[in-house]
Amino acid sequence: MDCGTSTVKYILFIFNTIVSLVGILGIVYGVLILNSIGTIVVDGQTGFPPQAIMPIGLITISSIVVFISFLGCCGAIRESVFMTMTYAVFLLILLLLQLTIIVLLFTNKDKFLDAMGDVIDKAWEQDSRENGIFDAIQKSLHCCGKNGITDYITNLPNVPKSCCEGGNCLNPLNVYGGCRSKFQEFMSGSTDLARHVGLGLIVVELVGFIFACCLANNVRNYKRRNVY
Repeated sequence: MDCGTSTVKYILFIFNTIVSLVGILGIVYGVLILNSIGTIVVDGQTGFPPQAIMPIGLITISSIVVFISFLGCCGAIRESVFMTMTYAVFLLILLLLQLTIIVLLFTNKDKFLDAMGDVIDKAWEQDSRENGIFDAIQKSLHCCGKNGITDYITNLPNVPKSCCEGGNCLNPLNVYGGCRSKFQEFMSGSTDLARHVGLGLIVVELVGFIFACCLANNVRNYKRRNVY
């Protein structure tokens, strides 16, 4: 094995080791966010509130990244053309998927936020105040009603304690804002962060893809020369 190929091999191994660590940190970070968001209990069933979609997505993507980078480490150390090219293909697919998602987030942000608003609308409309879904959402997001406390004043004589900080609704300053705008604001900040992180990952993944292709090609040529 020539010096150049050996250099690429160890660079790819170190690169994927770092990516694996980043992926693990992403999983831990997602779990911490998910834990801070907490769960909601509706009709005796425990589940995650709507805003949990972002940390769950982060955990999923980070897990895929860890798996792919582990494959890259194994392929580099074993000098396996098959494993290295499989790693490169997976990396390319992940790169293209991320690029597609980022482009969609850039070009359809308003539609995405409207869709997130519809999630709150449906939760409000589907008799949610009786089965406890919306009350759980309010506790999780620190918000009140679909558009504000006026939704309750119009429909209910008593405002839920989850509408106010500390459950004290006598002070108007304690009343939270509407859940629709609060959820959209939360998702808007999360998608902006996801876009920037995604662009950074694409650059990193592109570098990994190039190194993987170079290593696989060099190993293949080396084995062919040894045949003769």
